[in-house]
Amino acid sequence: MSGLRSFVARRLLLGAVQTVAVVLLVFALTEALPGDAAVALAGDQPDPARIEAIREAMHLDRPAYERLADWATGLLHGDLGTSLTSGRPVSQYIADGFGPTLLLAALTIALLVPAGFGLGVLAARHEGGLVDRLISSATLAVYAVPEFALGVLLVTVLALKLGWLPPTAVGYGTDLLGHPAALVLPVLVLLARPVCSLSRLVRAGMIDALASPYAAQARRYGISGARVRYTHALPNALAPAAQQLARTIDWLLSGVIVVEALYVIPGLGTVLLGAVAERDIPVVQGLAVVFGVLTVVLNLGADLVAHRLAPRAGVAA
Repeated sequence: MSGLRSFVARRLLLGAVQTVAVVLLVFALTEALPGDAAVALAGDQPDPARIEAIREAMHLDRPAYERLADWATGLLHGDLGTSLTSGRPVSQYIADGFGPTLLLAALTIALLVPAGFGLGVLAARHEGGLVDRLISSATLAVYAVPEFALGVLLVTVLALKLGWLPPTAVGYGTDLLGHPAALVLPVLVLLARPVCSLSRLVRAGMIDALASPYAAQARRYGISGARVRYTHALPNALAPAAQQLARTIDWLLSGVIVVEALYVIPGLGTVLLGAVAERDIPVVQGLAVVFGVLTVVLNLGADLVAHRLAPRAGVAA
């Protein structure tokens, strides 16, 4: 128990350092971009005097380290800051975009877990056979297709050519659950690559576990093949799979920018794109903090699950 507490403490400390580093890097990169929120607000033909007045009103004329220090102080008190372009709290931006992103993530994970584990176990059961080769070839081919290309292909075929599904979520706003047809294409695109990587990971873990000495010993004791597969081999495949699932959930919740932009879904990815375009530094920083904390929490949870399932295998995430 003391070793587990020490491990958790080390991971939390490392996660805090990583979160701070991400925030500082994002702030530095945003500062390096040409122009700022004052230029964006000044219009297409900005007047230098107007830009300077806007910059002074927004306190953008202050040194970067002072603005960073003020924002970090507010962050320690739970204040993510205020948008430079609209004056709305950053937390409100995140709350507005979190619903659609969470809905996409939940639907994707709900389909990913049974599909990924099912395909992986099925391929492992028929190792080297026709089923295994078909699953391995199909998952490799699908994984090689970029998300944007797959999304455009699905829109062209299923939406424009056949007319089965709406091509985008335009007009639905954040009420995506009331229009499930608009969720089919983005969920398919989000599901494609993760299900391939998860199934191949489960397959490899199952094959390694079934070839291990303890699995052979269990079979010599007369234990049925199904019990060896699902009671002894599958838990060893679950440890790396849990870490892969954590990375996938982190990717889904951290704003799947390409998919949200392609299907015009008002999620966190769309919020981030808008903030970058408007040079809205507090919104970008607030999203960076949320994404960093999500990454830390999800990876810590995955490490704990992996340690619990296979304590002698170590933790690699």
